[in-house]
Amino acid sequence: MSFAGLKKQFNKANQYMSEKIGGAKGTELDDDFVEMERRIDVLGKLVDDLIAKTHEFLQPNPASRAKMSTRNAISKMRGQEQRMLYPQPEGTLGDHMHKHGSDLGVESVFGACLVEAGESFKHLAEIKYNLEDNVKQNFLEPLNQLQNKDLKEVNHHRKKLSGRRLDFDCKKRKKDKGSNVTEEELRVAEDKFEESKNLAENAMHNVLENEVEYISQLQAFIEAEVDYHRQALNALQSLLESLDEKRNEAASRPRSEHIPRRVGSVRRSESPNSYDGPNDGPNDGYDMGGKSGSYAFNNIQTPSYHQSGYDQYDDQDPFGSYAVPDTKKKPTVRALYDFVAENDGELGFQEGDMIDLISQVDENWYEGSLHGQAGFFPINYVEVVNPL
Repeated sequence: MSFAGLKKQFNKANQYMSEKIGGAKGTELDDDFVEMERRIDVLGKLVDDLIAKTHEFLQPNPASRAKMSTRNAISKMRGQEQRMLYPQPEGTLGDHMHKHGSDLGVESVFGACLVEAGESFKHLAEIKYNLEDNVKQNFLEPLNQLQNKDLKEVNHHRKKLSGRRLDFDCKKRKKDKGSNVTEEELRVAEDKFEESKNLAENAMHNVLENEVEYISQLQAFIEAEVDYHRQALNALQSLLESLDEKRNEAASRPRSEHIPRRVGSVRRSESPNSYDGPNDGPNDGYDMGGKSGSYAFNNIQTPSYHQSGYDQYDDQDPFGSYAVPDTKKKPTVRALYDFVAENDGELGFQEGDMIDLISQVDENWYEGSLHGQAGFFPINYVEVVNPL
């Protein structure tokens, strides 16, 4: 930095401290300019908030958003271009409906209904992905451009204006006190101050007067929502009509009779007076108190137990001993729930498993190893036994 630039920075700091501590009076800008600055500040907060809340609206599950962000960051570090998509709840529900409907078999009308409902819900997930792409392209991207380009340029001019205003006021204050500030230096500082004010004011005006474009972007967002709900309504209406037809089909089927089969390991005795079925009379050779109505169990022997046979277990644990894993020498966690690995790089486990910790990726994910396999898993599925 040159000596002139260093001197200007010193003048700015001097004037700033004089205004904040010494009560020095700075040059005041006109009311219209101050109002424009207020509206720009509101617009900046509005854009930041709309971008964040729109992402939450499109992807409402914070755990899934964090998992997706972590997976994408890891893929980026590894040089992989594959990006993880947000798991739409409609698609997840549709997959489970389709799976269990197929398990019921082709004979089940209810199973066929579940399969068809699963396909419809997976179609709803595809419609939701189209909504996300539409909103990101026509609403979020323009907001990001406004945030990162237009408002950033405006704030740059405002910051430069503030510095030049401080430099001008410092030289003006020194001139009034009889310092060696020349008229030429004061005039140059005033011209630069005026130039920065015009640039900042024009930039703010252009941003604030662009409301037609902002309304068009909001309109595109609403149109995408209307189109999504229209397609979802058509899909669900078609599903409802199909389910009504299948319900009538199931109701029209004759109800089949089911007779339970007898247990094959039990046969009745061959006594001539035994009860042979419903054609016998209620008292034909069937005496609950006599031998004629008894049932015979062939080849069934009652085992004899001797106390001596158990003597060898008197001093032993009948349930065996459970080995306690050696977790004192390394960071370890215990699984609270089952976790199924859905993506490459994740580590699946079952409730009660002891997992060796390798590192903590972020506030939501650990990296660990189990049975010689390493991977990532969510923090809220485990409890820490020995911390890192």
